[in-house]
Amino acid sequence: DTVRVFTRMLDNVVEINGLPLEEQRNELITKRRHGMGFTGLGSTLSMLNVKYGDDESIEFTNTVMKTMAVTGFKEGVNLAKEKGCAPLLTSQENRQKWVDGEYMKRIWGVWPEGALEVLEHGCRFTHHTSIAPTGTICLSLGNNCSNGIEPTFSHKYTRNVIKAGKKTKDAVDVYSYEMLLYKHITGEDEVLESFSTSDTVTTKEQVDIQAAAQYWCDSSISKTISVATEMPYEDFKGVYLYAYEKGL
Repeated sequence: DTVRVFTRMLDNVVEINGLPLEEQRNELITKRRHGMGFTGLGSTLSMLNVKYGDDESIEFTNTVMKTMAVTGFKEGVNLAKEKGCAPLLTSQENRQKWVDGEYMKRIWGVWPEGALEVLEHGCRFTHHTSIAPTGTICLSLGNNCSNGIEPTFSHKYTRNVIKAGKKTKDAVDVYSYEMLLYKHITGEDEVLESFSTSDTVTTKEQVDIQAAAQYWCDSSISKTISVATEMPYEDFKGVYLYAYEKGL
């Protein structure tokens, strides 16, 4: 339900885009591409008592992304029926090329009748899914939940915060969303071992999560992989090679 409503909201944003250059506006209107993502994956996994990067977390990430992508394109066809398709998909030739694309074939694998729907009605947009870093959003609106696709940075750390009317910064203790919630429910100051942070997740686990998400992502993903300062160069190079093997 959320994805359907949000897809319609993004379609309205295209209409009131406010882009400064005509070339930008033309590009947006021609494809009407969206960029729906999520934030708080790391916090969510902790609250489910699932370690970031293990098999259950990979399956969960894959399911969330698949649901978001397939539901989004279903709504894209509904919007095309109501308001018309993206100008790029007006011609039957372009629709056929789009339907036959490698990524879209993944969507039709879940929603087989979708390909025929698009060939008949088109789709309101050419792209639907992208995961942004959302750093400010997770702090200001998410009560310090994890950002984007990342694990939580740390459950307790100190931030230097600028306060209105003061020239110096204040050192403020900051707690993760899940730690605050866990403490509220249990009264405990220490969280469970399954509450992952960026320094407890291996580089392989970081790549595995991104690979699970990227399979259902038709645009880009912002992902930071932390590596130890003393990591040998061959191991560092191995992170990129493993990412290549996983199809990133």
